[in-house]
Amino acid sequence: MVDIYESVHRRSIEDPEGFWGEAAENIDWNRKWDKVLDDSDKPYYHWFTGGELNTCYNALDRHVENGHGDRNALIYDSPITGNSDTYTYSRLLDEVSRFAGVLAGLGVAKGDRVVIYMPMIPQAVIAMLACARLGAVHSVVFGGFAANELAVRINDATPKVLVSASCGIEPARVVAYKPLLDAAIDIAKHKPSHTVIFQRPQAEATMVSGRDVDWEEAMTSASSVQCVPVAATDPLYVLYTSGTTGEPKGVVRDNGGHAVALNWTMKNIYNVDPGDVFWAASDVGWVVGHSYIVYAPLFAGCTTVVYEGKPVGTPDAGAFWRVISEHNVRCLFTAPTAFRAIKKEDPKGDLLKDYDISCLETLFLAGERTDPDTLHWAQEKLNVPVIDHWWQTETGWAICANCMGIEALPVKDGSPTKPAPGWDLKVLDEGGNELPRGQIGALVAKLPLPPGTFPTLWNARQRHFDSYLREYEGYYSTSDAGIIDEDGYAFIMSRTDDIINVAGHRLSTGAMEEVLADHPEVAECAVTGVADPLKGQAPLGLLVLNAGSAIDPDQVVKDVVRMVRERIGPVAAFKKALVVSRLPKTRSGKILRATIRNIADGEDWKMPATIDDPAILDEITEALEKAGFASTRDKTSNPSNSEN
Repeated sequence: MVDIYESVHRRSIEDPEGFWGEAAENIDWNRKWDKVLDDSDKPYYHWFTGGELNTCYNALDRHVENGHGDRNALIYDSPITGNSDTYTYSRLLDEVSRFAGVLAGLGVAKGDRVVIYMPMIPQAVIAMLACARLGAVHSVVFGGFAANELAVRINDATPKVLVSASCGIEPARVVAYKPLLDAAIDIAKHKPSHTVIFQRPQAEATMVSGRDVDWEEAMTSASSVQCVPVAATDPLYVLYTSGTTGEPKGVVRDNGGHAVALNWTMKNIYNVDPGDVFWAASDVGWVVGHSYIVYAPLFAGCTTVVYEGKPVGTPDAGAFWRVISEHNVRCLFTAPTAFRAIKKEDPKGDLLKDYDISCLETLFLAGERTDPDTLHWAQEKLNVPVIDHWWQTETGWAICANCMGIEALPVKDGSPTKPAPGWDLKVLDEGGNELPRGQIGALVAKLPLPPGTFPTLWNARQRHFDSYLREYEGYYSTSDAGIIDEDGYAFIMSRTDDIINVAGHRLSTGAMEEVLADHPEVAECAVTGVADPLKGQAPLGLLVLNAGSAIDPDQVVKDVVRMVRERIGPVAAFKKALVVSRLPKTRSGKILRATIRNIADGEDWKMPATIDDPAILDEITEALEKAGFASTRDKTSNPSNSEN
């Protein structure tokens, strides 16, 4: 029997130029490349040097020119406002080309930067594609970010224009963006020439004469503009991610490799075809939104869903099932935390009975490790393949995945399966030596990275080298720790700084979280290492119980302590767990483990700029104080990107 995946993966590693050169034939080029892989500047590699193309053309124009203008390109669904809308490829092309005309009229040209500060509305997608049409570089900042954080990004990207909306809308409140935007511009050293504001009826923004431009008014008189060809190696966007120094890192994505790789992934990883409805339940402020709300589905001629809502509370834990049913979603991609939230509110899945979701063929999860309990719950309730896959802002697409369009492999609990084609993944010890199968170490990818990944950081080449390439020569350091088992399956256990040292034993917090999540009353959990005078570090668990749980919380704590002892062993020294109402998370759903650890240890800590709800840290602090941990109430300071 031919192992299709192994054959495809082997070729991608042994003949990357041939492999990706073939994939590039499925993208439209203004000028073909001179070299598929340029290795003249090691350890910096470049894909498709000499080639010219336009990303917006590949997302929109070519589909219209090939007779698919009437196909749905984008479905907007907003349970928060009660509004919905559908854009065909022809309609989306018209609005994008006219908004590109608006930007061009404000002086935006090839190579200029535009910061986009928008909620989850179609205009955010239109603005991104309009920048790509002009060859301008967009930098999307999550709508509602604090003014000082927005100012930092304005100073770094130095945009000519800033595009925003008057407000974002949360389930219980309206968030006025314009005051935040105005404050950010006041703080910033760099001053954009203009802002373009999309006025929403829920909160009208006050405009600054001479600087602020009304979106609708400008679109009324705007002329369409054609696509501007750019070099394959020119930047498409800059997306800021957090850095350990508190200064955000601007991840750069190029045009050529990005279009080739993302277009390839839609069939080969997600197994979707042109015309299929693909829903990435994320936000355009995050990399998932860039890759799989905007670019990849449109490259592939699919229909993408822009959802302005939550997995629960808009109005209930059946929100996702409604969207899938109403819009005929074939493939859903979201974060495990979304499914944990749904499971917490509706543990028996009763709300599924209200909807026909037979159209759904696959569920892909990423953003955090998918614990086996959540995996099993989703498999049982949805009765479709549930695929955990692993990637990062820097990589732009999956490092490891069960490539459903190549060969569906057996699922292993806790594993995102095997490295995707193009990824040569290794596990190294602290000295840079490759470890035997099954031993935990640093997960690294051998250079060159495949196309679609980040070639550098914005205006920070040395920082890029120091952060990602210096530690292991010839490899990209993912900063994740894990193992590769005897079958070649990867298991991502935790960030490398979440490997804790208990009396000399290196232990994975992720492995302990798997055990905790297996308790039937635990909806969500987190484990972090806290200071211990005897053992150096000791694990601490935080538990969120299922909604309506009638079990005594103290009993649940006793149960999970026993379970860790039985499954991992006494060496784990897992003795403390606290029950809390919620876990502190970023807006993208990542648990703020480092912040929890710093609070427990009495260390200085900063309020993460990306935190979803700052108030939860008061509860966490109070719970830790009651449990005898250090008080840190007087050690908080201004928001910072200390964790993302």
